[in-house]
Amino acid sequence: MNNNSDVLSELCDFLYPRHPYQGQFNADYLAFNAHLQEFSQRVNYICSLQTGGKISPKEAYKQIHCLWKQLKANKKALVSVEREGAQSEARRYAQNFDEVWEYIGDE
Repeated sequence: MNNNSDVLSELCDFLYPRHPYQGQFNADYLAFNAHLQEFSQRVNYICSLQTGGKISPKEAYKQIHCLWKQLKANKKALVSVEREGAQSEARRYAQNFDEVWEYIGDE
């Protein structure tokens, strides 16, 4: 039983790698980083499926767009909890991703 859990743990680490957060420690930043890593991993899988011909480019776009909406909703939930004041690092990250998404959408 214990051997199976080790194999499953290693498989999970392989399929869903997580990298330690290196930025300024803040619970909001850490939560956003976790959401961002999950988004990145899922986009990577979708891109691989599309490249391998398993899904169409249109379907890949729809799925990535849906994931993007989820990430934005998570960002808004975190930002709404933050105190008003100076623009936080999490907001800057989110704005950068908004700009990247708009750039990708223009192509």
